[in-house]
Amino acid sequence: MPHPAVTLENMNRHVRKAEYAVRGRLAIRAEELRKDLRSGNANLPFSEIINANIGNPQAMDQQPITFFRQVLALVQYPDLLDSEYADAIFPADARERAKILLNEIGSVGAYSQSQGVELIRKSVADFISRRDGFPADYNDIYLASGASSAVANLLRTICDGPDTAVMIPVPQYPLYSATLTIENATAVPYYLEDSTENMAEVIRKTVNSGLTLRAVVVINPCNPTGTCLKRQEIQEVITLAAENSLMIIADEVYQTNIYDGEFFSFKRILRELQRDFPGRYNIELASLHSTSKGMVGECGQRGGYLELVGFDSAVRDQFYKLVSISLCPVVTGQVLTELMVNPPKEGDESYALYKKEYDYIYQSLKERAYALFEAFKTMEGVTCEEPNGAMYLFPRITLPTKAIQEAQHHNLSPDEYYCIQLLEETGVCVVPGTGFGQKDGTYHFRTTFLAPGHDYVHRMVDFHKQFLDKFR
Repeated sequence: MPHPAVTLENMNRHVRKAEYAVRGRLAIRAEELRKDLRSGNANLPFSEIINANIGNPQAMDQQPITFFRQVLALVQYPDLLDSEYADAIFPADARERAKILLNEIGSVGAYSQSQGVELIRKSVADFISRRDGFPADYNDIYLASGASSAVANLLRTICDGPDTAVMIPVPQYPLYSATLTIENATAVPYYLEDSTENMAEVIRKTVNSGLTLRAVVVINPCNPTGTCLKRQEIQEVITLAAENSLMIIADEVYQTNIYDGEFFSFKRILRELQRDFPGRYNIELASLHSTSKGMVGECGQRGGYLELVGFDSAVRDQFYKLVSISLCPVVTGQVLTELMVNPPKEGDESYALYKKEYDYIYQSLKERAYALFEAFKTMEGVTCEEPNGAMYLFPRITLPTKAIQEAQHHNLSPDEYYCIQLLEETGVCVVPGTGFGQKDGTYHFRTTFLAPGHDYVHRMVDFHKQFLDKFR
């Protein structure tokens, strides 16, 4: 009999080994429960599914920025510019921006240059220059179909088999561990609370083991913990990288999601150190930003950029070749990136509405973050970092011995068992800490705070009490 050419046993084993818990087992089960609810035949103790497992703002109730969607509509269907109703529907600055972009791009249905539209890369470079107070070169900018594709291309470029090692934070966004697994490279964990002295010890042990340590990944603000690095902490990481000839990958996609403190980009601090200590900090820095997070929240549009600083020109040529294989980033995503870095300014017709919408989204996110944080403080055996930024909380949960034994009986980690029970009893889908990494003997889960209202929070609080009572 004919047999399949590709089976689980003979497929790429590195793909098979990769794990991505954010859209893993619990997310699949959540979709099954959602279908049951829609069928009307379900006898469930809840009436809705809350997908708190992934930072997907517009899947909750975050509304798109009006100016962004107006310009996108015009570049998608340029005939609207000549419509007799155009003046009534679209403000003058939206029409003007669309004309400028269309003049440069032509049709958004055509391929762009593989690095991205030059005009948009110049807008990104201008944004970085304003943000950091140091000039940026648009030739260093690579537009991307979301930051995830930029990460994948970057790691594919720098990794050369299992002897190549990359330091990743624990807990970490599982994109990094999954991509390194697929590339057959080695992920070297360092704990977020570690001092740079402890990080230096991790580096020493890695090098002594015979691995080639090539880069260190930093997520700031952090996914999943929501913490933000201070200026001094960034300086210490950069110094450590310079002393050990490591590249820094700075994942800064949550840079506008700051609720307490101030965001400092790695690019800014690196330039300050290079200015103050000439010749000492000549390192490579790759920094990322995305249209998926912040107040933009356009995950499905797939826009973002990567800035490469200090890279060897021959390596950049190879990176360009790699991104060229995919032909170009999504062109409408490139347009959205331009709008993110170059929004309406004070005095523009659309500015008042843009500012109102932006501020409302920001305040809503901040209020939801602290409402969930305060709820966790009332839950027995739960501790959590105060939300400084990003879209997530990563509470640590202390579980009774009987609950741990029950999880083992089901061949599950204790936090995964807890999260499965939470989903089945409340309809709230979160991700167990095992999907992000955690210290042995500790249990966590990651949740977004994007969902509106407080009903789901009350459900989580009630579930937690009942769960503990059941397994005391």
